[in-house]
Amino acid sequence: MEKDQFFLFYIMSALRYVLIAGPAFLIFYVLYRQKFSKLRIQKLFPKRKDYYRELFYSFLTFVIFALIGIILLQPAVREHTQIYSSISEYGWGYWTLSVVLALFIHDAYFYWTHRLMHHPRLFRLFHLTHHRSTNPTPWAAFAFNPLEAVVEGSIIFVIALLIPVHSTAILAFLLIMTVINVLGHLGYELYPQWLVQSRVGKWLNTSTNHNMHHKYFKGNYGLYFRFWDELFGTTHPHYEKMLMQIVATPNQTENKNESIRPA
Repeated sequence: MEKDQFFLFYIMSALRYVLIAGPAFLIFYVLYRQKFSKLRIQKLFPKRKDYYRELFYSFLTFVIFALIGIILLQPAVREHTQIYSSISEYGWGYWTLSVVLALFIHDAYFYWTHRLMHHPRLFRLFHLTHHRSTNPTPWAAFAFNPLEAVVEGSIIFVIALLIPVHSTAILAFLLIMTVINVLGHLGYELYPQWLVQSRVGKWLNTSTNHNMHHKYFKGNYGLYFRFWDELFGTTHPHYEKMLMQIVATPNQTENKNESIRPA
């Protein structure tokens, strides 16, 4: 039974990854890379060996994620969670709210665990594998070594312990998480200028934001939002300038090709 569940969880993670990252890679790295060149964050493209490395570690990550799913279902663990069986217990309104709450919980969890993994004593052990993608692609979204995969996958335990959550809400959360994660590693900035300069949009994480983190190894630790980076002063000092160089219309930006030095 557990073997069947393991393969189910593994296939679900792998399919979600391939069906989201695959089309993104095909569109932006194979078919239309020139058409969207203005939106490209780093002008050079990774080498083929980088794609293979990202794929290898991502599919290894899904082994860890599947094992975490098995552990979560163990009676000794599940009895301490707030996972519920019938949507009618809380209704569809709360179901939707639980997905939103899960995203905010994950954002806080990601910021602090991510920042911790950048500590010099932990970086090589946990996070170096992911940062080998200094110019990330959609395939880098889950390219973790096993220790980091444990940290990343354990957010499910945190969510299930903190809030009542239905299993389908967990699936919805995982789907949104994968989309945003792939977007963050896309290498292209898709958010329009009006959005990133709006009252709400300015707090959203962007592909530029996370790409700069991969390039400079410092700052921009958030996942979905920029609250924590702004609150604790960890936004890269050139983030706004870099973002505007990409999203602004030609007559709104000058010296677009001016290099940006790391802080």
